[in-house]
Amino acid sequence: MMDSDDEPITLSSHALAALQDFYGERDAHADKFEKLKAAAEEQHSGQTLSMDAFVEDWNESQFWYSDETATLLAKQLLDGVQDDEVVAVVSAPSVFVAMKNLLNSADVSSPRPKKVYLLEHDQRFAVFPEFVFYDFQQPIKLPSDLKGGVDRIICDPPFLSEDCQTKAALTVRWMSRPNTRANSQTTQPRPRLIVCTGERMETLVTKLYRSLGAKTTTYEPRHARGLSNEFYCYANFECDEWRFRGEEKEGKEIAQESSRG
Repeated sequence: MMDSDDEPITLSSHALAALQDFYGERDAHADKFEKLKAAAEEQHSGQTLSMDAFVEDWNESQFWYSDETATLLAKQLLDGVQDDEVVAVVSAPSVFVAMKNLLNSADVSSPRPKKVYLLEHDQRFAVFPEFVFYDFQQPIKLPSDLKGGVDRIICDPPFLSEDCQTKAALTVRWMSRPNTRANSQTTQPRPRLIVCTGERMETLVTKLYRSLGAKTTTYEPRHARGLSNEFYCYANFECDEWRFRGEEKEGKEIAQESSRG
């Protein structure tokens, strides 16, 4: 008589189908990743890059922006960019991918940043030559040429905690190019700064970035798979896509008072 431990394991048809689906999805992601890697290595391939190859890892607190939000943020960060400027994307890889697509599709005569960096903890993004490993627990353990050398920054701290927000802000301030007599005459703020994080961090965020002029804006970023936490966009400039939240309300009140007069 055969011992029960030696009996072959059999799976139901439903279990087998689920297993096949799992392996099929895994292989599809692997194929997408290899194609993305090839496109990343070929800087001017003309191929549109996508976040589809990167499955969100919730343990890393990864929640990708919708394509519309990522593109809008990338456009605003690049607006008016000059050839001598450096751009850093901190913990916002979906914005980085959107930025790569914008730069790859731009007219060759259009100004382009001198350098773009992606500061990111997820090593999968090392397929991009712009990748720099970033751990917010070591906020200034970064290449020395980043210190005081970045003109445009977007930051999305990975966690809604005071510790993470404070250390990410330290990274941003450490990288920011200081105002000098040569650049203080421009109407552009230095650095041009966007921070996206939870609404409940508003008091802390506006305090941490006060020296850089960041304020709460009217724009609310959207995520591809939705997010239960309300998200705000903070910036040190206004544009067609947003105004400073409190000042917009004051402006409307003033306009209403003027119309009554």
